[in-house]
Amino acid sequence: MEEQKSVKELPACPVETTLTLIGDKWKVLILRDLLTGTKRFGELKKSIGSVSQKVLTAQLRDMEESGLIHRKVYAEVPPRVEYSLTELGLSLKPILDAMQNWGEEYKSSLEKAG
Repeated sequence: MEEQKSVKELPACPVETTLTLIGDKWKVLILRDLLTGTKRFGELKKSIGSVSQKVLTAQLRDMEESGLIHRKVYAEVPPRVEYSLTELGLSLKPILDAMQNWGEEYKSSLEKAG
């Protein structure tokens, strides 16, 4: 596994650093799905929906490289691969909870206005 990014490679702004790591739509949805537990590639693809296999693979690799998820390969035929959140990945739960709460409040405000 490659090493995580060094501090020198990350933006000076902490908000920008967070966006660099999880600012992609698919990464946030991957985190959302892995918060409930370990998932296989097919489960993630089905749950996320319209993401292509190529893009999902690239996002998972990037998140593994950043230390947010753990990839476990079982020596079976066909190979079985499972993804789970690392402690660092789990530490993003309050951010995702806040995003969910904000989204619910926003949708509720639109319903009241409309």
